[in-house]
Amino acid sequence: RNLFPSNILQFRETVLDYVDSMTKLGHTLMAGIALSLGLEESYFADRYTKDPLILFRIFNYPPNSSLSKSKWGVGEHTDYGVLTILKQDNVGGLQVKSKSGWIDAPPIPGSFVCNIGDMLDRMTRGLYRSTPHRVQNLSTSHRLSFPFFFDPNFNVEVKPIELKDVVVNDDKSDRWDKASVHEFDGTYGEYLLNKVSKVFPELRQKVLESAE
Repeated sequence: RNLFPSNILQFRETVLDYVDSMTKLGHTLMAGIALSLGLEESYFADRYTKDPLILFRIFNYPPNSSLSKSKWGVGEHTDYGVLTILKQDNVGGLQVKSKSGWIDAPPIPGSFVCNIGDMLDRMTRGLYRSTPHRVQNLSTSHRLSFPFFFDPNFNVEVKPIELKDVVVNDDKSDRWDKASVHEFDGTYGEYLLNKVSKVFPELRQKVLESAE
């Protein structure tokens, strides 16, 4: 269940309004991605995101008082679904991996950072690559990050899209986990549980029990 602290006025209402707005934005962005692929605007909504799996989190990265470059807030990873819409504060610290190496993604007022997830990588055969990113708070201030994950329905099977003149880009050596999203076969829920249960091994069993 959602956790809403009772000592912050209007916190629950504000968060739920934000989630509703981000969900609408997620649908809009995925419609644009469908059009960019030469597909009908409703392609993803019809097949994967009519009832999306959504998750909103609020992260706090503590100050780095020692300014040690060895201290990571979160190490290199990719997100699991189709799209992450990220609002960050003005502290900075987000880095994205490009072909030329790691680059900073500084906050731009009035904007979001959009990360492509593993399932969009799989669907588009690597045309849209999932975005490796990491966070290192080198400041002496707390850093707040507000990621909204817009993902396929938990029970839907994720399949590659038949795209003309697109060759699967499947260089596993490029990935942080040395795994291939293109070798995966199954539902998004299965992919998600496989990843998350490596950190929270008891979660898979709880989910399976609740589904029975």
